[in-house]
Amino acid sequence: MPLFDAWLQLVALWGDCVHQLDKVASYIDAGEADGAKVVVDGRNVTADGGAEGFWLGPTLLDNVTPDMSVYTDEIFGPVLSVLRVETYDEALELINTNPYGNGTAIFTNDGGAARRFQNEVEVGMVGINVPIPVPMAYYSFGGWKASLFGDSHAHGMDGVNFFTRQKAITSRWLDPSHGGINLGFPENK
Repeated sequence: MPLFDAWLQLVALWGDCVHQLDKVASYIDAGEADGAKVVVDGRNVTADGGAEGFWLGPTLLDNVTPDMSVYTDEIFGPVLSVLRVETYDEALELINTNPYGNGTAIFTNDGGAARRFQNEVEVGMVGINVPIPVPMAYYSFGGWKASLFGDSHAHGMDGVNFFTRQKAITSRWLDPSHGGINLGFPENK
């Protein structure tokens, strides 16, 4: 399906996202002004059949620092920021001190480092040798810390449990030859 046709279907459901486009583009502008290097720039993207639309392509910012808004805020747009650190511990501290905890990833051939990362990182979705830990329906979604919206996660077992009315049933079937009713509690013998 051409991008423009897909866009028309989305607009019919949700309307234009021009305000979000402006917001995300302003983050890219701010990152660039603060010294980040724009490696891939999605600000001037046009789509087939929709030159008049409001488009923003994938953007990659390098040399981002922890004080830049492209790092401190959740952007919710196709913007990936690269921060550089010297050590594993410095990277872990950078992630864990961020007020948000939606998703992160590690690329390594070291199984011990991967295990340590998955146990120590304070983030809701973790990718190991996967660039973006995309939420699947059977995973929870919503992140940790300030990334969580509402009081539960939207997918996975949290989502199932939210929409499930629990019922506990205890039963014991007696041999039909057993005469009478036994009101005693079941025991392990």
